[in-house]
Amino acid sequence: MASILIKSATIVNEGKLFKGDLLIRSGIIEKIAEHIHDPADQVIHAEGLHLLPGCIDDQVHFREPGLTHKADIFTESRAAVAGGITSFMEMPNTVPNTLTQELLADKYEIASKKSAANYSFFMGAGNDNLDEVLKTDPRTVCGIKVFMGSSTGNMLVDNEKTLEGIFSKAPILVAVHCEDEATIRANAESFKALYGDELTPEMHPLIRSADACYKSSSFAVQLAKKYNTRLHILHISTALETHLFDNSIPLSKKRITAEACVHHLWFSDKDYPKRGNWIKWNPAIKSGEDRHEILNAVLDDRIDIIATDHAPHTIEEKSQPYTTAPSGGPLVQHALIAMLQLFEQGKISLEKIVEKMAHNPAICFQIEKRGFLREGYWADLVLVDLANPTEVNRQNVLSKCGWSPFEGLIFSASIHTTIVSGRIAYQNGQVVEGGVGERLLFER
Repeated sequence: MASILIKSATIVNEGKLFKGDLLIRSGIIEKIAEHIHDPADQVIHAEGLHLLPGCIDDQVHFREPGLTHKADIFTESRAAVAGGITSFMEMPNTVPNTLTQELLADKYEIASKKSAANYSFFMGAGNDNLDEVLKTDPRTVCGIKVFMGSSTGNMLVDNEKTLEGIFSKAPILVAVHCEDEATIRANAESFKALYGDELTPEMHPLIRSADACYKSSSFAVQLAKKYNTRLHILHISTALETHLFDNSIPLSKKRITAEACVHHLWFSDKDYPKRGNWIKWNPAIKSGEDRHEILNAVLDDRIDIIATDHAPHTIEEKSQPYTTAPSGGPLVQHALIAMLQLFEQGKISLEKIVEKMAHNPAICFQIEKRGFLREGYWADLVLVDLANPTEVNRQNVLSKCGWSPFEGLIFSASIHTTIVSGRIAYQNGQVVEGGVGERLLFER
């Protein structure tokens, strides 16, 4: 593996910005200093660029196996590294659902041959596979995923005794999708009674309502407190939910943590008339007030992580009427530059972006030697150019689905170089083919 010396970058790491050099050897950060003069196989002159730890995305849906007409691990991991995401954790609602240890092992085998980024996969929990869930290895698997709200796929866990069993016995972090299914069904029936088949995307946040989210999230928190579960609530979408979380203790000591997604920090219900099904997600994008409070909760550390919930569907699928169009969309390629746009707008600092997209996922999941620019850590990092704009269009989207909810936008920043476990994976606007990422390990 080639040694790499990065010279004269503005390094953003652990709450500080400073000018310096960084040396990579054998996949590991060997040295960080103001000036490094050691020889290296390759030198990257990074004057004018910012050097960040690579982003760790704790929630993606790469659709393999079984749904590879939408996406697969090869295509989506390439889009991820093009967006500065060096590691991902992928969800179990593939086909078949990842409900056995054998099926979980199959996904790791695929990634070991095809993933451009580092990888981990969640073990799925259903209503009748607790024995399989309890076999999950805390050292080599990121967590257990529970759909407390059906979302996509057929993994709704609605049996209260099953939930009690998972929350009381889970050997590792339990990540949950929280929407109350009964509330959503009642809302949907009411809207259908009023509008028949003429439902529109603008109704999505009213059907998949704030009450549905809060009812489920608050129940999850209640269970976690009862059993001292290590609980992580995904994609918070309402202002009300943000008050379920504590910012009075360090993240490493929290038993209950939360994640916000880029689309809930970027869009609001005012965007449905223009973007329609292209911003249809579960949980739904809600009001501007919800968006504002989610950002506040990110800034004051009630919410710990920023992720994507990258969930591609084909253009044909998303072009269907609202009632049949699936929820979800591609985000990994543009998540970091979207957040850098919020920095440009003065809404968040570079240090806070790095904290929420790199440091905190590593702390939250106890990832071994990743998420920070530290000597002795894996060399997962991204060079960004804050002065080189990126236009989003269908011609430059790398996700297999071929579209982006950000189409037509011009972001003020761009990704210059992404390095995954010491290997250049993206540079000069191109994915560097041929390399694969490493399986994430966890210090548990």
